[in-house]
Amino acid sequence: MPEFPTLAKLAEDLESGRTTARKLVEACIAKIADPAGEGQRTFLHVDKDAALAAADAMDGLRKAKAAPSRYAGIPVSIKDLFDIRGQVTRAGSRALDDSSPAEQDAATVARLRRAGFVVIGRTNMTEFAYSGIGINPHYGTPKGAWNRTVGHVPGGSSSGAAVSVLDGMAHGALGTDTGGSCRIPAAYNGIVGYKPTQRRVPLDGAVPLSFSLDSIGPLARSVSCCAILDAVLANEPIAPLKPRPVKGMRLAVPTTIALDDLDVEVSATFERALKSLADHGAIIERIEMAEFHDIGPMNAKGGFAASESYAWHRYLITSKGDVYDPRVSVRILRGEAQSAADYIDLLNERRSLIARVNARIAPYDALVLPTTANTPPKIADLADDKAFTTQNLRALRNCTLINMIDGCAISLPAHRKGEIPVGLMLAGAGGSDRRIFELAAGMEAVIRV
Repeated sequence: MPEFPTLAKLAEDLESGRTTARKLVEACIAKIADPAGEGQRTFLHVDKDAALAAADAMDGLRKAKAAPSRYAGIPVSIKDLFDIRGQVTRAGSRALDDSSPAEQDAATVARLRRAGFVVIGRTNMTEFAYSGIGINPHYGTPKGAWNRTVGHVPGGSSSGAAVSVLDGMAHGALGTDTGGSCRIPAAYNGIVGYKPTQRRVPLDGAVPLSFSLDSIGPLARSVSCCAILDAVLANEPIAPLKPRPVKGMRLAVPTTIALDDLDVEVSATFERALKSLADHGAIIERIEMAEFHDIGPMNAKGGFAASESYAWHRYLITSKGDVYDPRVSVRILRGEAQSAADYIDLLNERRSLIARVNARIAPYDALVLPTTANTPPKIADLADDKAFTTQNLRALRNCTLINMIDGCAISLPAHRKGEIPVGLMLAGAGGSDRRIFELAAGMEAVIRV
């Protein structure tokens, strides 16, 4: 895979006149249109004319020294879960084909536009965001980074988001993360994905999966790129990211659940990364997290995702259930069997879980664990429903731990060039976003040595 520039490098090139927004957009459109590439499966809609017009506008503003930000004119992709004014939001499904076009942009799309980012198109995704694998039977499945002649899954649900960044079809991507949907595709494709503290970024204008767990975050090429996009999404100032020295970092590796049943490559890459961190002076402690044992029973009836998605889908799935992906509809329908008492129990149990975990991890700078238990499976191997379910659960397991504790987390590529992609996840309690970014920036290069 070719190396594409970071947002900082693109901003420098735009400022110096080495490139223009129009050139950047034209290059991305050419990548999407390449018949030998993944563009046709990665994008469900390319807004070519509007993107070129926006690029020209940003070039004009920059020439007049009135660009809304350093990043004005840089093309980004938008997951098909978000409203874009004048377009139908299908959420990777056929069930919403006859919906009315959105009257306004989602809050996060509007914030990206205000900063001058150019919306280049809508990316493919798991239908209604309900899977960590990224397969879509309606629109096709973009091949992930690894061994494309064979075809491995891209990770989900923000599948197209990750591939758009990987292949230079966009320079950043807007995704969502309910149980890992930014971090899993980032891990499977060797890029960076961020799940913010949920309350920092508004959910308005995004089709919900679980309003208790849904978080909106970026996928990009570096920690700094994700920090820039995260600040825009959270409507915060874009402040320079100061990496923390690895020496003296206090990192906890949870031995409960998070290290179970790892693929050989995941275990080897993770342990090598930990050794490199320790060699550079990080203080790493393996700790039991008994609280993680509570999460499985909490989700035994489908958890928040099933109950809350059923509440949103119950009428649509009655009238159009035959066009849903059966692997998605069966999970949504689990919510029908949950009672109000079940749901109230969930709320109370989660509140207790968050408090207990936050107390447990307070002495540490962050948790560090593999992003996924598995490496990206072959697409062909998941035709069987049992195999799909097994690998989907393995993909989601570790990321879900962090969503359930209302935390924030980033996935960093930990593999070396030529190795199968493996992600390392750095996570903290809700509200510790800036610290996680600083820690991740400090260890970004070290973990791949």
